[in-house]
Amino acid sequence: MIATIFASSAELNARQSLIRTGLLALVGSTLLAISAKVQVPFWPVPMTMQTLVVLLIGAHGGVRLAAATVLAYLVEGAAGLPVFSTGAGLAFMAGPTGGYLVGFMVAAMTVAFAFERGLATTVVRAAAVFIVADTLILALGFAWLSTLIGSEKALAVGVIPFLPAEALKIALATASMPLARAFFQRSNPAK
Repeated sequence: MIATIFASSAELNARQSLIRTGLLALVGSTLLAISAKVQVPFWPVPMTMQTLVVLLIGAHGGVRLAAATVLAYLVEGAAGLPVFSTGAGLAFMAGPTGGYLVGFMVAAMTVAFAFERGLATTVVRAAAVFIVADTLILALGFAWLSTLIGSEKALAVGVIPFLPAEALKIALATASMPLARAFFQRSNPAK
């Protein structure tokens, strides 16, 4: 290990890695905030692109970066920054969308874990991972919403109307995988 005046090379590498992760998490949380504000017009229910971005963060970031990114997003929202589609703060997060927000963390980490372990090496496997992760978002959102308004109403207003939109976002995430793979292979020809 090479020592410098200030720190060993391992310590410098660890610091650089932490700074890189922090910066990427901020960029990712900004993308999540932007995706929360993107409203798809002419859709029967409010549709944002948050779940698509959550899936892609998991697919491309790894578990540590995915967790840091979604955590940064949630902390920003809890602090009152306008990063969610509507509302901000802890009271908003404890409201009807709270379960979905927790689901973002679980889904991003699930996708990242699957991709890191090589469980999504084909388009079909990637689609399956995205379906599982998106189902986790809906399930956690449904579970929390059920405690507030009952399970029948939660299913009717918090899950079923969103299924076509979620299917579209899963398809978009899946379609992006071969493009991303080609980009990363071109950018990193040694691999």
